Order: sequence, then C-alpha cells, then structure tokens
Amino acid sequence: MQSVAVLSAVCRRWRASLTLIDLVSVSCVSQAVVDKSLVAPEPQGNAVDFTSFGTKLPATNYAFRNELTFSLLKPHWSNGERKRQFSTSCPKQRASTPLPLSWLNHVLPDRLLPYAYLMRLDKPIGTWLLAWPCFWSIAIAAPSGSLPDLHLLALFATGSILLRGAGCTVNDLWDRDLDRQVERTKSRPLASGALSAPQGIGLLGLQLLLGLGVLLQLNDFSQVVGAASLALVATYPLMKRITFWPQAFLGLTFNWGALLGYAAVHGSLDWPIVLPLYAHGICWTLVYDTIYAHQDKDDDIVVGIKSTALLFGENTKAWLSGFAASSIGFLGLTGYMMNAGVPYYAGVAAAACHYTWQLTDVNLGSRQDCLAKFVSNKWFGALVFTGIVADKLVTQAPNVIELC
Repeated sequence: MQSVAVLSAVCRRWRASLTLIDLVSVSCVSQAVVDKSLVAPEPQGNAVDFTSFGTKLPATNYAFRNELTFSLLKPHWSNGERKRQFSTSCPKQRASTPLPLSWLNHVLPDRLLPYAYLMRLDKPIGTWLLAWPCFWSIAIAAPSGSLPDLHLLALFATGSILLRGAGCTVNDLWDRDLDRQVERTKSRPLASGALSAPQGIGLLGLQLLLGLGVLLQLNDFSQVVGAASLALVATYPLMKRITFWPQAFLGLTFNWGALLGYAAVHGSLDWPIVLPLYAHGICWTLVYDTIYAHQDKDDDIVVGIKSTALLFGENTKAWLSGFAASSIGFLGLTGYMMNAGVPYYAGVAAAACHYTWQLTDVNLGSRQDCLAKFVSNKWFGALVFTGIVADKLVTQAPNVIELC
C-alpha cells in the first residue's frame, strides 16, 4: 500500500509538471512580445493549481520573443510541504525586460522592431511636443486671412519625427549604461542589448541623412537656422550629468522650431514676435518635462542623474506655477507684437486653463499620473495653434467686400 501511495504521488506531480511545461511551450510558439507590467492577466478563475509546488499559476499564456529556458531550482521544505520554485531566463536577451508590446508589433517585421522602439515611434507624444512650436510659428507667419502652408506643415511634421528619433537615439547612446539601472528605461533597445551601439549609430546616421533631405527643401536662411540646432541635439543628453537644469536645455532644443518655422515662410526672423514665442516654449517645456522627470526621481538619486524634479523637490508646484505664468505672459506678448485679436487670446486663455488643471490635479508621487499629465500637453499645443489659426482667419482677414 505504501508503494501505491508513493507511485500515486509521483504521478500527480508528473502530470502537474507536464501541464506547466505545456503552458510554457504554447507561450514560446507565439511571436508577440508581452511585458507583464503592461498587460493585465486574464481573470484568475481558470487558474491551474500547483499547490504541490508551492505556487499557483494563472491559465494565461505570456509570450516572449526569445526562446525560453525553464530551469528547476533546488527544492526546499516549508511548513512540512515540499515546494519547488521555477524561474525563466532569456538567453538571447540578458536584460530580463523584453521590448514592450505596442501597435508596432502588428505592422513591422521583428528585425525592425528594435529600431522603431529606439526612435520611440510607439510614443508619438515627443513628436507632438517637437512639432507644435514649428506649427505655431508657421501659422503666425501665414498671410492674414490664410491657413498655414500645408506643404510646410507636412515637411515639418516629417522633420519632427526624424529629429525626435535622432534625439532619442543620441540620448540612448549616451545613457545606455545608466538606463539599465532605471526601472522605466531598462527595456530600451540599447540598454537591454536588443541593439548594439554600432547599430544605433547607423540608425542615427540614416535619420540625420533623411532630416537633411527635409531641410534642403527649405530656403537658404532656414537651412542655416536648422543646422544650428544640431549642437543642442548632440549635447542635451550630457546636461543631466552636469546640471540640475537639463529641462531648460531640452526647452532650448525642442522649441527651436519656433524660429525655424517663421524663417521657412519669410526667409528671415521677426525677432519681436519669434523671441517671446521661443521663450514661451522654453517655459512650457520646463513645466511638462519636470512633471515627466518626477517619474524617475528615486532612480535618478541612486544613479546620480540631475533634474529640476530633484532640484525643486517639494516646491515643484510653486516653481511650475511660475513657469506657467511666464509662459502665458510670453504668449500674450507674442500676440501683442503681431496685433492679434480675440480668437488668439481665447486660445491663450484656454491654454492657461489647461495649465491650471495640470498643476492642481497632478500627483507628483504617482508615475502613472505624471505620465498622463505629460502626455496631455499635446492638447495644450493644439489649443494655442487653434487660437493662432482662428485669429488669422477671423481677426486678420482682409476686407474683401466692396461697396458699390
């Protein structure tokens, strides 16, 4: 009888092991990449009970890109029950943080995915934040009564995608060792080992070459103004190592389009108009990127990265309120210098309301809320742009009605 009991126990554990291996095998067949931190598991109602091994696994198949190896660790005893712990490892991707799942996985072949993630194509908010100052400036430079030049808007949209991607590539090349130590960034392609540094440099060269093709379609003066921004793009990633104000340098870089857009329309710069617009953009960047930096403040302290989030600390909202007020003031000055009317100032007022909502509602201790407020700034840019375009069409439209 004892032999039968022992044999029965062995069979039960063997069946449990087979079921567990089946789950892993099904996962390995899938080609999708799933990050457990981003995808919620299915309800636990149909969970498979592995109590004899001291764990309970949900009947949800998690898929990983690389072939998984399943290893059985040394068993140990606890509370009179024999328990075994299992672990998974990805031999091809050492940083146990697979690339996140996004729409890119459904439209691009596997070999291109790391390059797309390096360009942050899955997160278009950065492109919006880079494009809006360009769009504002193009709209301000448009003739009275006219919409912004659609050809220029398309060129600058393309350029924003390329330049933002190039900036992210430069940033990740500089920071790949630091990124491995930060929870939010350790899955980036260069930090995780999905791409090598030479591959990143190759992608950077391609993006700069395509960006040059866009720049050469503008007038000569614009080409000089555009080329001048490359120094800022190249040096910005270093600022977080030497100053607590890297967000200010990001503002100088990301809002260069406030100068370039106007130059592309007129072949010159009207400094009384474009300088306040540029200053507004810098203050705006200080607001949204400081909120963004609060996501990483704990990790930044450990690895020695500086930011305005750490500099301002508990006084962050007071500082950001000052930058927001300055931003609105510079927008008002821009409108005054261009003889704007009611629609423009209505857009400015709407933008001020957006600031108020952001700064009163944001929870700087919540990574999720900081990210949500950061992403919402694409609508801030849209409000300002709408006010400029409406003002051009309504207030500054020429009188075409002739009295007979």
